[in-house]
Amino acid sequence: MDFLELAKSRYSCRAFTDRPVEDEKLEKLIEAARIAPTGKNNQPQRIYVLKSEDALEKINSICRCIYGATTVFMIAVDKDREWQSSYEEGFTSGVQDVAIVASHIMLEAQDLGLASCWVNAFPQTKAEALFSIPENERVILLLPVGYADPEKGGPSPRHTESREDTEMIQLK
Repeated sequence: MDFLELAKSRYSCRAFTDRPVEDEKLEKLIEAARIAPTGKNNQPQRIYVLKSEDALEKINSICRCIYGATTVFMIAVDKDREWQSSYEEGFTSGVQDVAIVASHIMLEAQDLGLASCWVNAFPQTKAEALFSIPENERVILLLPVGYADPEKGGPSPRHTESREDTEMIQLK
């Protein structure tokens, strides 16, 4: 499958089976995260792989968007490692870096026959407290990963909607 086919086939999965993600696939997802480009290659991401019964119970207690996934990547930015631009006061690359890392994991998951859902709707400070996240880190997103339940879901009707190119792209 070429990249555009892969990207088009990926959707936000909102129903997972209870089948665990195999260790070999988990290793590939972690490798995809490791090779993701980041600002000055500082790699400010901290990836917490939630897969124990206790960790999944905790994250499900504060977030309704895990959808039964057996593995959840909780990705934080280490504020001490993120790149800060010398050109623009206050600009840091950490959130962008985490987004790139998560995109790599998400697309590798699709390539491996796994499904995922990018989740921003959760109480970050509660997640940080529940998992004793260090003060220099900020949890940015959750990425439930696993096997899609074919009986309970598929892509939402919005999956194939797109704005017109003329609305999004300006040639100058």
